[in-house]
Amino acid sequence: MQSQEKNKGRFGQRQRENTDGIEEKVLQIKRVSKKTRGGNYISFSALVAVGDHKGQVGIGLQRGLEVPQAIKKAIRYARKRMISVPLYSGTLPHDVKVNYKSAAIILRPAPKGAGLKAGSVVRSILNLVGVTDASAKIIGSRNQLINTYATILALKMLKKRE
Repeated sequence: MQSQEKNKGRFGQRQRENTDGIEEKVLQIKRVSKKTRGGNYISFSALVAVGDHKGQVGIGLQRGLEVPQAIKKAIRYARKRMISVPLYSGTLPHDVKVNYKSAAIILRPAPKGAGLKAGSVVRSILNLVGVTDASAKIIGSRNQLINTYATILALKMLKKRE
């Protein structure tokens, strides 16, 4: 019984939420290879979103020689560059449409109880912001990185409802 608790504690260390209430979510990990004179140089790229479920969110894209190193760097980057998003009773204050490179993202508020109807990384980001009822549509791009930046741009354009 004691050994189970010990293992549980060690494993739980990686999954635990921080004391400041900010949740971290890995959106994408890519293996990047670069040709050099001496051979292949392999590194890893991590795209991470962090949020407190109270209107704060940040994203980070960083590289490292190992996956955990890349994730840790991306989390640190995202925490330093968090933005505030105005919320209106668990949803968005108004509609917003954003074009970013090849992606177009439409975010719409939804009535209470409708849930979060969004796909891919948009759902993860809205969840980390604290949005419980909204709908989103991604048009033109399946690239997760572009969609992430487009979503953050859309959230920056939101204005407080009066």
